Amino acid sequence: MEYTVQKLGKIAGVSTRTLRYYDEIGILKPARINSSGYRIYGKEEVDRLQQILFYRELGVNLSDVKNIVTSPSFDANRALREHREKLLAKREQLDLLIANIDKTIAVSEEGIKMTDKEKFEGFKEKMIERNEKKYGKEIREKYGDKKVDESNIAFKNMTKEQYDEFQKLGDSIIKNLKEAFATGDPAGELAQKTAELHRKWLTYAWGSYNKEAHSGLAQMYVNDKRFTAYYDKEQPGAAEFLRDAILIYTGTKK
Repeated sequence: MEYTVQKLGKIAGVSTRTLRYYDEIGILKPARINSSGYRIYGKEEVDRLQQILFYRELGVNLSDVKNIVTSPSFDANRALREHREKLLAKREQLDLLIANIDKTIAVSEEGIKMTDKEKFEGFKEKMIERNEKKYGKEIREKYGDKKVDESNIAFKNMTKEQYDEFQKLGDSIIKNLKEAFATGDPAGELAQKTAELHRKWLTYAWGSYNKEAHSGLAQMYVNDKRFTAYYDKEQPGAAEFLRDAILIYTGTKK
């Protein structure tokens, strides 16, 4: 079956403007242009649009989606299986959040007891998902799936008290880093105190500690512009200063 822009947009739930834009950027070209000048889409284009919408639903940016679906090695069936797994994981997380909300309501209305661990399970899952999307590829390439998975499990198992301490440590790192940076000495007392706070924070996040991994992460703060932007947002050069302080702290500075 063939569709015009209007008909395809209606069945897919997207605007005709979006479909025209997809044509312009080369991610979804029509099968042909008819004698009246209308874009006409066939089965292959419908399937392509489905894949695009799947990736967009999973939070993949449009530029990356284009690279994926236009690649000569793109396997539609494999992509569908991957989509299914990711959507199931997303559904599991949403189910957990919904159950969390339902039980929280029941706590206030019916007096049902809810542990602190239960209260934060859904939110910690969300944080892990967000970090995986933003940094997962680089972290997994550097430290391996096993280490990252173990870290995620440790994070999910945090108690409320541990999570609160984790958050406080994160705030303290930023505060102390600002003061330490003003001294200009990464080996100084304030800088080394910041590195120590960072070690404690990292131990909560990872569930364990390794000085080589600590120094490797510190170097990533400088190599990866996303990490650099976080630490440099108030003071340019702070990420590099923190890296140097941590390398001195761990004894790995060359």
